[in-house]
Formats: sequence, structure tokens, C-alpha cells
Amino acid sequence: MLSLPLGTVSALGGTAQAAAVQCGVDYTKNDWGSGFTASVTITNRGSEPIENWTLTYDYSGNQKLLQGWNGQWSQSGGTITVKNPTYNTRIASGAAVTAGANFSYSGTNTDPTSFSVNGTRCNGAAAAPTATLTSPEPGAVFSEGATVPLTATARAEEPGATIEKVEFYSDTELLGTDTTAPYGFDWEDVAAGNYSLYAVAHDSNGMSSESTPVGIQVTAGPALVVSPAQLGIRQGETGRFSVRLSKQPSSTVTATVRRTDGNSGLSVLSGDRLTFTPSDWDTPQTVTIAAADSGSGAATFTVSAPGHEDAEVTVTQLANSGDAGEYEQRFLDLYNKIFDPANGYFSPEGIPYHSVETLMVEAPDHGHETTSEAYSYLIWLQAMYGKVTEDWGPFNESWQIMEKYMIPTQADQPTNSFYDASKPATYAAEHPDPSNYPSEIQPSVSVGRDPIAAELRSAYGTNDIYGMHWLQDVDNVYGYGNAPGSVCQGGPNQQGPSYINTFQRGSQESVWETVPQPTCDDFKFGGRNGYLDLFIKDQGYAKQWKFTNAPDADARAIQAAYWAELWAEEQGRKSEISATLAKAAKMGDYLRYAFFDKYFKKIGNCVGATSCPAGTGKDSAHYLLSWYYAWGGATDTSAGWAWRIGSSHNHFGYQNPMTAHALTTVPELRPKGSTAVADWEKSLQRQVEFYRWLQSDEGAIAGGATNSWGGNYGTPPSGTPTFYGMFYDEKPVYHDPPSNQWFGMQAWSMERVAELYHETGNATAKEVLDKWVDWVLSEITVNPDGNYQIPSTLQWSGRPDTWNPSNPGDNANLHVTVRDYTTDVGVTAALAKTLMYYAAKSGDEEARTTAKDLMDAMWDHHQDAMGIAVEETRTDFERFDDKVYVPSGWTGTMPNGDRIDSNSTFLSIRSFYEDDPQFNKVESYLNGGEAPKFTYHRFWAQADAALAMATYADLFGE
Repeated sequence: MLSLPLGTVSALGGTAQAAAVQCGVDYTKNDWGSGFTASVTITNRGSEPIENWTLTYDYSGNQKLLQGWNGQWSQSGGTITVKNPTYNTRIASGAAVTAGANFSYSGTNTDPTSFSVNGTRCNGAAAAPTATLTSPEPGAVFSEGATVPLTATARAEEPGATIEKVEFYSDTELLGTDTTAPYGFDWEDVAAGNYSLYAVAHDSNGMSSESTPVGIQVTAGPALVVSPAQLGIRQGETGRFSVRLSKQPSSTVTATVRRTDGNSGLSVLSGDRLTFTPSDWDTPQTVTIAAADSGSGAATFTVSAPGHEDAEVTVTQLANSGDAGEYEQRFLDLYNKIFDPANGYFSPEGIPYHSVETLMVEAPDHGHETTSEAYSYLIWLQAMYGKVTEDWGPFNESWQIMEKYMIPTQADQPTNSFYDASKPATYAAEHPDPSNYPSEIQPSVSVGRDPIAAELRSAYGTNDIYGMHWLQDVDNVYGYGNAPGSVCQGGPNQQGPSYINTFQRGSQESVWETVPQPTCDDFKFGGRNGYLDLFIKDQGYAKQWKFTNAPDADARAIQAAYWAELWAEEQGRKSEISATLAKAAKMGDYLRYAFFDKYFKKIGNCVGATSCPAGTGKDSAHYLLSWYYAWGGATDTSAGWAWRIGSSHNHFGYQNPMTAHALTTVPELRPKGSTAVADWEKSLQRQVEFYRWLQSDEGAIAGGATNSWGGNYGTPPSGTPTFYGMFYDEKPVYHDPPSNQWFGMQAWSMERVAELYHETGNATAKEVLDKWVDWVLSEITVNPDGNYQIPSTLQWSGRPDTWNPSNPGDNANLHVTVRDYTTDVGVTAALAKTLMYYAAKSGDEEARTTAKDLMDAMWDHHQDAMGIAVEETRTDFERFDDKVYVPSGWTGTMPNGDRIDSNSTFLSIRSFYEDDPQFNKVESYLNGGEAPKFTYHRFWAQADAALAMATYADLFGE
């Protein structure tokens, strides 16, 4: 008799049996008291696909199914059945599907505990242990050389499980481990600096979880410790902060408190002289600050004592009118958390990380990378800080940091002088899948003229491009390491930020399928030709540099400069930011490269790479903010060459009519280029029309349009609608996941439309907003207890009418539905701001109150020591094992020695992730455990949340 493992099929004859189902189900819900949204993710843990799947589970209460999506939902008594949708009948081995539904209920809402797929009970999601760091306290201050005692509690949540060990970390550095309770570790001889500490508990089931981080400061010597370091006080009122010493003195210490800079309407009312003895040195003493009855702005109060490091407190006088003070105070509170060094939002250089947490994969493939997006949010955040405090130094500094680290220097782009505007670049087709690469260079395909290069060179006296590159490895995790003063790499030992790039291979290339590469490829890493021959097929390969700009980020930085100019002028301080405004205008001049077809071919009905005519001037401009512009050249400065391209693909989410308005109406922001203002005036009109053309019957905005179907000037399906001759593209640029599904694009982009409407009353903007706001308000739920939900994933059907500017269609056949919902912090904040600007101009009370309710719900329910955040379940992290396409026979190495070949996976060429303290959660998931949960603190989301609070104070404070 032959014994076979479960799930195999005998080859000895007889009837073959289907492999046994092996599955896992993750269940999450968003509960608002009288109803909830449930999300179920089924993961196929077996080696064979699951065909025609059916999920069943039971509720113990009176939960009632209302509507479901991504599956055929039904209910019988307490039993819920979800059958596969017709378009998704199969779950491949290792793959997962997610379905969701809305329910009503009263009383209790207990989660189901048992799930079955095709009649086989799935493994329940194992509960991870809990960990709490009990010492030190948040904000604790020590002196250099001190011993910091770390203690933690840990508890196993799964029946029968035990805690095996607790690890103690500073950021990603493992400090120590304890295997027995009570869990502790003495961190000795600690150097001066700011540290983020946390504990990780591991149980006997292989599950783990980490505690909430605690920030501490270690000073170089005895220091004065203040709390809080930032304080807001309304007019005519008082506020307090405390002072203590960081180290026991040998004799009495007297500290003095005085205002050293800023608003004279703030003064020390009591506590200007404090005495500490060797017995009460760590007992906080109170300083009271009084605010005058009128005036506003910030002041710095300095606390000094002999032999101790000074401490500073920034105090801001707030208007005492309506909600302004409360919401400005929220802004300052969150701002202070973001800039608290112990919370870890910034690198030592002052660069904002994409997220505080390192284990993060979305568009950036590591949390301590950053994007031009993050820099633009830093500039916007500091503009608002200037508005609230009248201190414009941080705004100017934020632009300087961006310029220093994210705009390539002349040494980074050394051969632009060789650029020939009559031959901008050599054509290479885009392809739908990474496996279609490398793409062959085709010199025989004609390209158009670059009509703005000479104009820019004349205006600014340089051949260099003034625009941000989009992606940066801030901590040099990959190891390419831009060398100071050199165009190319310094290697893994190089300190500081490094330019990198990822997406290069068509619309189906997701972040999980990319091969990261340096922006300057001198063949030091990768294969024989560096990384170039993974992307481009050429007769010979030259060492070269190349950069890619994300136009939405540059546009957001200019948008922030618009508000800075407005607010600084109101305060009589515009002269303080004039130099920064001039740089924003310059950035807007170069941003016009995003207006042009990729190869400067004529716009409209452009079909066939060889037959689509080359542009001869502005006839190659679509005047929209496309997905990118890029530029590059040889590293050889004696025999060089250079190229520039635009992009043919236009997504509604990248448009920014507010930037167009700023660059055409604000004198300090008008670009120097001779045709720049006219170009931006045309762009403003074209962008607003674009929104109107893409608006669905319900009100949401659909994907976009392209001048190059498939990226190779292909032939679109018959009857494809057009916008000024460009073809409707349901999901422009990327397809994994589809670029038209994330609701965040709606919130981001429509906020700019709402700002334009607020500032100008633009009639088309109002028309679009009237319909969009009605739709989105119908999809938002905010309950009295503060629980809320907003749209998350959208599904689309149909298409718009072909655009007729004189008689726009109603798009009756273009439809959207909301597939699932979220409490995402950043998206909620952007949505709230959109509703605010619309309400402030239109008087729509429902929009205003909904915006306020959303902000209050975030503030009341989702605050933590580092900002505002919500837990996320990351089922997509199963893709750590995704194959990365590398052509057969191609071999190379990453800077850390990871091998690149046809067997490579996302993780195998990023082995550094295995050393991340949170990777055990991913590893457990890959081995069949529950989907990992993370609470991320993304910089842009925290900035947007802070901006929403201050915007409400600005618009509705009176």
C-alpha cells in the first residue's frame, strides 16, 4: 500500500482526487456602532489552485447583510456565504483574494471565529502576542554615558502559546534580549543623541509583535529638560511648561527663563527664576507664560543655567476666535510630534523619510527611502507653520534642504551642454510587461523638437534642469551611495542620501517586480553593463546618468509657495521669503517639460511610431501634467551626449490647476521663460477641462488619456473616446494595481480643484466640485461615537464621451462604485481639506460639518505618541516572494552582494529586509501565518493631517 502526503495525487492508476484545500482567512472590520464594513481575505496556502471558491462563516448576533462586493454574498440566519465573482473564480497557489460587505447590527458585534472554504475549515488567524515598553518614559532625558534601563511586559494571546523572548531595539539596532519575565535590559554607556526605543515579543508559535516606540534624548552633558517644547496660548490667556535637570547636581543650580526672540506679546508671568537642589533636581518646576489680549506670532523662551545645556521652548500666541485657537493648537501639537527628533521622521541631514518605519513597500520599496512628494509636503507644512507663527525661517530652510538633496547639482548632470534640442532623445517603445524588456532603441523613428530648451537656457544661464528627482535612498540601504562631488557611486560605505530609481519596464511592472538601480550607472554594480541592458537593447552601452521627475510633487511645492506668499504678505513679511518664491517660479518654468509628448510628437490621433508626425514646436504639448519628465546623458564630459523626454500619459490625479493659477497671477511666481506664462495659462484651462471630461455619471473622476497608446503609439480599440485627440485610458501608466482605483488620487487632486474654486470662483471647477462633493458625501459615514469610514477602492465601468469643449457630454455611460472603505489618515485629511475649501466658498454646510467631523474623529480616536495613525493589515506582503523578471543568462550583483539572475525574487535582491526587526511578521506570513499588521507613520500623511487642522482654523476660525 502506497502512502501519499496530503494533497498529492497517485500516479499508479485509479481516479485522481483534487488536492485538499489549505487556506487561511483574515477577517477585519470597521465598526461605527450601528453598522460595520467587514473585509475577508482568503489566502491559498496549498500547492494547487482553489477553483470556484465558496467561503462560509457564522455570526453569533443579529448582524444583517446589506451589500457586498468582490464576491456573491448571501445570508441564511447567522450564516454568511461568499461565492467567487464570475471574474475571479480561481485562487492560485500562494495567492489571495479579498471581498468585502456592509452590515447593520444592534447590541454586540462579535467577530466570527471559524471560516471554511469549499467545505474545508481554514486555519484560524493566530493571535500575535502583545508587548509594552514600560521603561523609559516617553520624552525621558539622560546624560551621555548613562545607563538607560529598558523594561517591558509581554503576553501570549494564543491559547497554549508562551513568550519565548523579548528583544529591545533602538530604531533597527538590536540592543539586547531577555528570555524570562520580568523582561529587561540595561543599555550601558549610551552616546549623546535622540533615540526611538521599542520592544518585540516572540511567542512559541513563531508570532511576534512590537510595542509602541518611546522617544528619549541623551544629552552630551548636564542639560535642562523642558516639557512641552512647543506651546500655543490664546490671546489674553496663559500657558505653562515645566523645567527639570537631566542629571543630579553636586550643589544647588539656579535656572533663568527669558524671551530671547520673537513676539513681544508673550512674556514670563512666573517662574523666571528656578532653583534645583541635589534632592529635587528631577522634580519638574512650572513656568507660566502670558499672552497679550491682541497680536499673534511665535516667541522663543530660553532656559539657562551654569554648566548645563540650554533648552528652548517655542510659544505661539493664537487668535482667540471661535475654533481657530483649538485647531491651530492641534496643528502645533502634531507639528511638534513630527519634528520631535526622537520620533524619527527625519534623517540626520533633515530629510523627511517616507515613513518612520523601515519595513514598508508601496511606491517606495523601503520606509527610509524618500520621494519628491515628501519634500513637497515638508515645504507645505512649513508654509503653514509660517502662517500660524509668523516665523518664515523653516519655510526657507525646507526649500534649501530640498534643493540641496533632491535637485541634481551640476556635478550630478554634467553633460547637459551636449543636449541638441532638435534631437531630444532616441525612440524606444514601451511594452506591457517586464518580460518584454529590454526594449530596442530605434534611431529610425522620428522625434520632434524641444521648443523650450533654448528659452530656459536664455532665462537662467545654465543648461541644467531645475527639478526634483523622484526617489532617494536616504540611509543608503541599497549601497549605491552617491559620492560627494562625483557623478557616480561611492558604494555601500558612503554616508548620506543616494539617488536611485525603480520602475522602468512597462505598465504591468509593480513595485514587487522592480530591479532597483542607481541614477548614475558606471557599471560598478549590476552586470557587465551595469543595469542598462535590463531596460534598453543597444549596440553598445556607455556609462551614463539619468533622472526622473514626478510633476505632481514639483507642482505641490509651487502650490505651497503660493500660500506662503499670500500668508506672508498678510503679515507684512513677504520680503523674508522672496528668494524662495523666485526659486519656485524657476521650478515652474522647468516643470513645463511635463506638458510634452514623450518624444515631442504631435498631439492628437498619434498612431504608429513611424507615421505619427514629429512636433515642430508647441504642437507637441498637451498642456497637462503628465506622469513624468526625464533627462540624462553620458558621464564622459569630453565626449558627451544628453537627452530629454516628456511623457505621453496623463492621469487626472497629477493635475494641479492651483499651480497653474499661481504661476500666471502672482508676480513673484511668474517664470522667466518668454512663453512660460502663456503656456501655464493654457494649461490651467486644459486641466480644468480634463476633470470635466473625466467626471463619471456619479461624480468621481476617471483615469486619464494618452497620446501614445500602449506607450508605443499603438492603435487603440475602435471607438475609444478622445480628449483633444488623445485617447481615453481607464488606468493610465500602471496596471498592478490599476492606477484608477485608489480613492486617495481623488482626494489629493480634487483638493487642488477646490483651492482653485476658493481662490478664483472658476465656474468649471465649481461645476465639477458640485457633482463630486455630492457623490463623496453620500459615501462617507461619520457616527456620533466618532467611528468613520471613507472610500478606499473604486471600480469603474463604461467610458466618457469624446470631448467637445463647446458642448461637453454628460458621460451617462461612465460609472463608478466604491468597492471598500478605509480610515486612512492621509486620505481622510486630504478629503477633509477638499470639503473645507469647497464649503468656505459655496456655503455648503454639510461639507463643512463633515470635514470637521472627520478631523475630530481622527484626533479623538487615532492619536498616538508619534502622530495620528491606524493599523493596517498587509496581505500584499505575500509578494515578498514574487519573481522579478531577469532575462535568462543575465547575471549580476547588488552592492551588498545579492545575486541577480533569472531566479531572483523581490526579497532575494533585498536581503537587508531579513535583518529588519519587523521582518519576522512577514516571514511568519510567508510560512502560513496570519497577515502582518503594521501601524505606519507616513510623513505625507502626518503633514496632511496637520495641514487639515490649520486649514480649518484659517477658513472657519472666525
